[in-house]
Amino acid sequence: MLCEEIMKRNVACVSPDDTAQSAARLMLDENVGFLPVCEEAKKVIGAITDRDLAIRLVAGGLPAHSKIGEIMTREVISCTPKDDIRLAERLMARNHKSRMMCVEDGRLVGVISLSDIAQKDLGRAAQTLAEVTTREAHA
Repeated sequence: MLCEEIMKRNVACVSPDDTAQSAARLMLDENVGFLPVCEEAKKVIGAITDRDLAIRLVAGGLPAHSKIGEIMTREVISCTPKDDIRLAERLMARNHKSRMMCVEDGRLVGVISLSDIAQKDLGRAAQTLAEVTTREAHA
């Protein structure tokens, strides 16, 4: 199965110049906890999650009008729409990510989440989830 067969298309994204409050409002409106951060023409430069907002903004004591570029996750883990879904699963597991951006030429074309995988194959999703959530033991 290819990533393009299960990815969500027409995904909302935010700019690094948008505020944390506007990102949180968009997450609420779209019922998501993850937004790609894109420059012009949907060129992906990172992501902002509800966890980023909680840990970096709220716990860090930053104001709601802080720019997304100050608190976003800059690491971009992605695949292409033509990649096999198993590659996306391996990347999600290796990088401990529950969502994967699909890009073509650096431009956002879709997003795959664990729930998308679960809708196609619950057993594979369970295995990927177990790998995604495995954390290193703290000494």
